[in-house]
Amino acid sequence: MATQQRSEETCIRILDAAAASFSRNGYDATGVAEICSVAGISKGAFYYHFPSKQALFIALLQRWLDELDSSIATLQAEASTVPEALTRMAEAFQAVLHTADGNLPMFMEFMSAAQRDPIIWEATVQPYRRYQLWFAMLIEKGVAEGSLRQMDPQIASQMLVSWAVGMLLQGTLDPQVTDWPTVMRESLRLMLTGLLPESVA
Repeated sequence: MATQQRSEETCIRILDAAAASFSRNGYDATGVAEICSVAGISKGAFYYHFPSKQALFIALLQRWLDELDSSIATLQAEASTVPEALTRMAEAFQAVLHTADGNLPMFMEFMSAAQRDPIIWEATVQPYRRYQLWFAMLIEKGVAEGSLRQMDPQIASQMLVSWAVGMLLQGTLDPQVTDWPTVMRESLRLMLTGLLPESVA
């Protein structure tokens, strides 16, 4: 096996072990030694790939966001109009809900750690700002093409991001009681009705 391939596989094992450990015990209560034990590696191998537990935690967040970004990009490319692109967003966030499900979801750990660590906070808040900008640009495009009514793109984008985060939080905290995919789809449909031109809505 090539050295680079072994290195990549070790990195993935560390990330997977960290996700399992953080979800089970929490970020603060999980040490590098435990992650190494779960991954079956030495501390030297750990620090070869990650300079700190904090860096590993941020790498986990980035891996999660990369998956979401990829889903969003694919769904947007397949949509012919802005309302269709927004509707397809429910599919991407449904996948996130599925990924986040667990004993102590990583999503909650990211939010909790961000309150205590300014570096983790910066890494966590940047995606929200990026998605708000992305939604605002998409809404501006919809207004320009006439598929959305005139509105403040910033306020509308904040509403959509808040909806997504709210669905994620509720689905994470209470995944078994409600059919969250259906709730997401129908609540998004209701919101879109308010964004459509009056002649369409």
